Amino acid sequence: MRWFRNRRRRIDLLTAALFLAPSLIIFGIFVYFSLGFNFYLSTFSWNFLSPTKTFVGLQNYQRMFADRRFWKVVSNTFYYAIGSVGLGMVFGLALALLLNQKIKGRSFFRTLIFSPYVTTTAATALLWTWIFDPIYGLLNYGLGLLGIDGPRWLSSMTWVMPALIIMNVWRIMGYDMVIFLAGLTSIPREFYEAAEIDGAGRLETFRYITLPLISPTAFFIMITSLVGALQVFDSVAVMTNGGPVDASKVLNFYIFQQAFLMFKAGYAAAGAVVLFVIILLLTLLQTRLSRRWVHYQ
Repeated sequence: MRWFRNRRRRIDLLTAALFLAPSLIIFGIFVYFSLGFNFYLSTFSWNFLSPTKTFVGLQNYQRMFADRRFWKVVSNTFYYAIGSVGLGMVFGLALALLLNQKIKGRSFFRTLIFSPYVTTTAATALLWTWIFDPIYGLLNYGLGLLGIDGPRWLSSMTWVMPALIIMNVWRIMGYDMVIFLAGLTSIPREFYEAAEIDGAGRLETFRYITLPLISPTAFFIMITSLVGALQVFDSVAVMTNGGPVDASKVLNFYIFQQAFLMFKAGYAAAGAVVLFVIILLLTLLQTRLSRRWVHYQ
């Protein structure tokens, strides 16, 4: 009987391996092999055109860390990521709470708010480039009606990053709203009924029931949104091209320029490794800290 169970287990493992093999092979080639080759390439000096590569060890990393422009790019990336993710979650949660109520036309408003997220980032960036136009743009026109002189959004070193954050928050808050709605609808109604019987107000109910029970949802949104924000490229390429004077240049766009405009393949690969390490460390840190504030039912 024991022999039969062991044989059955081996057959099950073999069957599972056969079904998983195509996905694992594709994943291994396009993810793990590419990642390993990028690490390998970061130790060479290569211009994409020469048939030979010159081994330089860690010189690409040394040059990068000694470059003040690189640290400016890193700070821009964190500025954009923290602003986009934080505001996106705040507005997404507020909209989810509003549209979780029994109001007329809520399905229509949910769809309307979510639609920017499924629109291509390039198209959204073109739309907001017009909105941010200092002369003909809709935003400055609206500010002018209120007697406010709007800034030159995309050509101002002060306002260019807030402009990119505003655009991205408008794009992603519908996604955050939908995920938060899923978390809100999973909360048992009995908790709210018990709080109402105990005389708890809306603020106390939100603080002690809603927030703790949607904390796993908030954690999921934070992780996925931060990873996406740290890899921003399309909106910067379309709206600002990294300007003015590197004020909106982010790490992914910097890597692209080094690789395909300056033909520094090894240096760009080192930048990609740094971006990978940043995302990995932040993900591990958030996972570690989540034990303090994420509450599972």
